[in-house]
Amino acid sequence: VFNSLDLLDHFGSVVRMQQQIRLYSKGIFLGFKRSKVNQYNHTALVKIQGVEDKEATEFYLGKRVAYVYKAKTEKNGTKLRCIWGRVMRAHGTNGVVRTKFSHNLPSRAMGSRVRVMLYPSRV
Repeated sequence: VFNSLDLLDHFGSVVRMQQQIRLYSKGIFLGFKRSKVNQYNHTALVKIQGVEDKEATEFYLGKRVAYVYKAKTEKNGTKLRCIWGRVMRAHGTNGVVRTKFSHNLPSRAMGSRVRVMLYPSRV
């Protein structure tokens, strides 16, 4: 999906540039759900950009989450890999959500970027 962007070249004529549109919201993997003693690796906490309260997390419930990372060896013609998950519920009142991934996220991923896709739609 592209969005057109009009620019002027050095002759003064209009040049139409194509700009790609991002189809996901940015999020940060904060860590795992935990208590004072225990840590629950099957539930990851994600802070979604632009979501600041519990009411705003309602839109993202059920949405797919992707952790994209780069591996050393090439598979299927690319070094990029992806672990898919899903937003389950809110965590607290500051816009953090609980997510469950098909495989637990590695601990080195803490603090890194995840993609919160805008599908499936619940509207």
